[in-house]
Amino acid sequence: MPDRDIPTELGTLRVRVTGTGPAMLLWPSLLMDHTLWDAQVAYFAERFTTVAVDPPGHGASTPLDRPFTFGECAHCVGRILDTLDIERAHIVGNSWGAMIGATFAALYPERVLTAVLMNGTAAPAGTRQRLEYGALLALARLLGGFRGPLVGSALAAFLGPTTMRTRPAVVEKVGRTVRAADIGSVRHAVRSVVVRRPDQRQLLSRIRTPTLIVGGRQDATFPPAEVEEMARSVPGAELSFLEDAAHLLAIEVPDAVNALIDDFLRRHGH
Repeated sequence: MPDRDIPTELGTLRVRVTGTGPAMLLWPSLLMDHTLWDAQVAYFAERFTTVAVDPPGHGASTPLDRPFTFGECAHCVGRILDTLDIERAHIVGNSWGAMIGATFAALYPERVLTAVLMNGTAAPAGTRQRLEYGALLALARLLGGFRGPLVGSALAAFLGPTTMRTRPAVVEKVGRTVRAADIGSVRHAVRSVVVRRPDQRQLLSRIRTPTLIVGGRQDATFPPAEVEEMARSVPGAELSFLEDAAHLLAIEVPDAVNALIDDFLRRHGH
C-alpha cells in the first residue's frame, strides 16, 4: 500500500493509495486518520483506486499551525487529485469529510463522479456544541492531550450505545486514535470545523452530482434531523440511515456501509 506525501496549502498530507480503477477519495472525521476507512479500502480496492486521506494536522500529515476554511480543504482535495493525475473521483467523507466532500462537489462539480456524505451537517454549530467543544479543548490543552475522561467524552460523541456495548474492538481502536491526536493541530481543526463552521445550506444547493447522504440513528453529534436537513439542501440527494450505529459508521458497521455505497455506485453506472 504505497503512501504519498502531498504538499498543500494546509501542509503536507499523507494519503494511502490502493487498488486500480476509478478513483475513490476518502476523508475522515475530526480526530480520525485514514485507518477509519480500512474496511472500505479492503472492499473497494479490487475495483477502485482508493485514496484514503490523513486530513490536515491528523495522522502522518504535518501539524496545523493555524485555522482553515472549508474552501482551503476543498483546494487540498483538488491538489491530491492533481498530484495523483486523477481527473475525477468518487468523494466519500465522514463528518468533517462529509462537509468537505459537499464543499468540493459544490465548487468543483467537474471533478466529482459521485458524493457519499456520512454523518455530516450543512448547518453552523449551535451554542451548546461550540461551548462543549471549547471546554473539551481547554481541558485537553491542560492535560497535554486527550487523556483519561477526555477519551471517554470523545467516545461518547462518536460511538453510540450499541457499539459501546457490543463492539469492543471498535471502541479500542477509536480510543487509541483519539489518544494519538496532536492537541495543537486538533485545536485548530476543531475551531475550524466546529466553532467557526459556516452555514453551508445555500452552497450545497449548487450540487448537481449524484449524492448519497447517510446518517447513524444513534449519532449524538449530528442527529437524524440534522442529517435530514443536509439532505434537503442538496438537490436530488438520496438519504439513508443505518441502525445501531452512530457517528463513525465506516468502522462501526463496515459491511452495511460497503453495501450501501456499492449499491449507490452501481445504480449510477459505477
